[in-house]
Parts: sequence; C-alpha cells; structure tokens
Amino acid sequence: MTTTFITGANKSLGFETARRLVEAGHTVILGARHRERGRAAAESLGARFVQIDVTDDASVQAAAADVAAREGAIDVLVNNAGVLGKVGPVEEYTAADVSAVLDVNVVGIVRVTHAFLPLLRKSPNPVIVNVSSGMGSFSMTQDPARIESQYALPLYCASKAAVTMLTTQYAKELKDVKVNAADPGQTATDFTGGLGHSVADGAESIVTLATIGPDGPTGQFIDRSGNLPW
Repeated sequence: MTTTFITGANKSLGFETARRLVEAGHTVILGARHRERGRAAAESLGARFVQIDVTDDASVQAAAADVAAREGAIDVLVNNAGVLGKVGPVEEYTAADVSAVLDVNVVGIVRVTHAFLPLLRKSPNPVIVNVSSGMGSFSMTQDPARIESQYALPLYCASKAAVTMLTTQYAKELKDVKVNAADPGQTATDFTGGLGHSVADGAESIVTLATIGPDGPTGQFIDRSGNLPW
C-alpha cells in the first residue's frame, strides 16, 4: 500500500489529486491549514486529515510527528500548497508582498520536505512531487503561442521558477529520492477565476508523477502531455 501526504489538499488541484490517488489505492493523508474544511474534505474521500500550515515550523513539525506516530512512513510527498500573491501594478509591490508568496510557494516546500524526508526514506520507492507552473518557465512565458505569455504575474511567476529550479537541484542531491515538478496548466480554479481546463485535467501531471515506479524519472518538469521546456 502506497502512503501519500498532500499539502493544500482541501480543495481544487490538491483535492482532486487526493481523490484520484485514493481511487488508485493509495492511503492518502490530506494536509490542509483549515481544520474544518480539511477534515470535511478528508472524510468525503476516505482519507485521513492532518492539519498543516506550510509557513509555520511548529505546524509542519507537528504534522510530520503525527504521520510518524500513525503511519510510520510515507512513500509520496506532494507539495501542492500555494498562493497567487498580489496582482496589480508592479510598482505597488512591497518586500512583504514578495516574502508572503515565497514563504508559501518556495520556503514552504523546503520546510515540508525537510520535515518529511526521514519518513520518505523509510520507503523503498520515495517520491516527491512539487506542483510548479509553466508560468515559471522563461521559454513558455516568452512564447506568443503559449497562454502563459499572455499574463504578467511577477511574484507568482518568480516563485514557480524557483520551485522548478529547487526541484532539479533536489533531484541531484537526493540520490535516493525521485523529485519531479508538475505543471497543471491553466486550470479552472480560484487562482484563474474559473478559466482553463478542468481540475481533473490539471491534476493529471501530478497524479502521473505521484504514481511512478522505481524506474521512474527524477529531476523532470512535466505537464499532462510530457516534458516541458524551462
């Protein structure tokens, strides 16, 4: 039985990923910051809820301790929690605005990965999936043929560029763990105001990477169609 922990999983892509992995036979631990929403989401899927705020060291350590006590190990970590951050004229952005986005989208991944790595290393096939975005790709955001080139979201884009690079560097360092990044594409969620393809389509790349076997890739950046430029 594969045990999977997912952050930010009470709605949207995280919830759909949890649903698909439960359906695939995984034991899913649904992580979310909001207790009531997280618990309700987990109960609706047949998953277990663990409260986690990826910006809080104590919360992350408590979540890891909870999983260590109950499951003892995990096979897959899906770092899905993320925020869009401030949107608007770039001259209005403050250092605090930047820090808030990076703390969730980038530092949160480091914080959670650090806490859960000992549990992952108890698995015969440990896997980390970081949810990134084509909005963090230089190639895609500069290509007029791509939807990513039509938007200017400096804080979000910078954070997702960091997530993809962090993924490739962790893959080099963590020889015993497969570490990959998934791009859901423009998905109809709160982030996009309902624009884009379905959440089911968006979750496809995340689920693909969460279900790779021992011979699966590492250090890759993919969407539901395959490998992506960066």
